[in-house]
Amino acid sequence: MGLLTPDILVNHVADVTPEMLRARGIRAVVTDLDNTLVPWRGTDIAEEITAWLLALKDAGVAVCIASNTRHPSRLERLAEQMGILHVPGNASKPRRRGLRIALNLLNAGPTETAMVGDQLFTDVLAGNRLGLTTILVNPLTTREFIGTKLVSRTAERWILRGARKRASS
Repeated sequence: MGLLTPDILVNHVADVTPEMLRARGIRAVVTDLDNTLVPWRGTDIAEEITAWLLALKDAGVAVCIASNTRHPSRLERLAEQMGILHVPGNASKPRRRGLRIALNLLNAGPTETAMVGDQLFTDVLAGNRLGLTTILVNPLTTREFIGTKLVSRTAERWILRGARKRASS
């Protein structure tokens, strides 16, 4: 269960503050895209996300998206709009290859990097396998890939046993 245990649980990605990261020695963030920064298959970037990214940039925290998207052109377009780096194509989380590419792009090591995402079986597992600080956020919406909705979220509820709900309180 250790590989599926996030280091930090928060309600929303914007709750991951530069101060929180600095206190843990974090200078780089790898983040998921769908249901973490934008709704699943979404193309609109909320003002809150833009403000969060600006706060990280102002604090000297570099950000890179590592997504399991099947739409690399959408990923590229959104990363460009946000002004942040991205792992080209599908990061294949929970495999470590995509996160290693992100670390290289960020010029950062695992101990100074956080993985922020909404899924235990991809984001948290990949981050923990590589020794990153893992931060689990609540998904932005309930709309998502059917496999995630039916299988992953059910297992997540059992593993977390209400911890995600407590994080949102």
